[in-house]
Amino acid sequence: MLLPLIYQFRYALNEEVELSGHILIIDSFPVPVCQPVRSHQAKIFRGYADIGYKATKQIYYYGFKVHAIVSDDGYLLDYVITKASIYDAKETIELIANARPKNLHQRLMRMGYLLWTPYRKNMKNARKYNNQYLMALRRKIESDFSLLSYYNAENNRASSLAGFQERLEVAILAYNIAYCLERSN
Repeated sequence: MLLPLIYQFRYALNEEVELSGHILIIDSFPVPVCQPVRSHQAKIFRGYADIGYKATKQIYYYGFKVHAIVSDDGYLLDYVITKASIYDAKETIELIANARPKNLHQRLMRMGYLLWTPYRKNMKNARKYNNQYLMALRRKIESDFSLLSYYNAENNRASSLAGFQERLEVAILAYNIAYCLERSN
């Protein structure tokens, strides 16, 4: 029952916060709903969750993935929850208002954004193309996501979709309030 109120509070906070940077980063983090050994027999969230790969720990997990758009100084603006197997680029469109897959780069430039996707180290021209400043920002966002786990964003043990959404909203709201308190001191 609190979910609509939490949404309103979080979006009101988004309107009030002043971001120091001009770069927005889209990344994701996994939210497993059961232990990896139970992934193939899990019945919870059947039809909504599926099996994805957590590259940092090199394991497969059953659950969801949270795709988030974060400012370069760490404020989480918005997010989308998908099945664990959905990759980030597919959800970029939903996270950026009024953008479409075709001509995304040009549309974002007209809106004042620059779309940049890092190359992997083993890709051709990766060293020339990858911007070291942006790569460092991306690593910073990864550490901000690890802070989200402090608020139990990655350890959501709800048994219903509404409970799952509510717990995630509370974790993100708490994280954003901590961000605002830290910036005001």
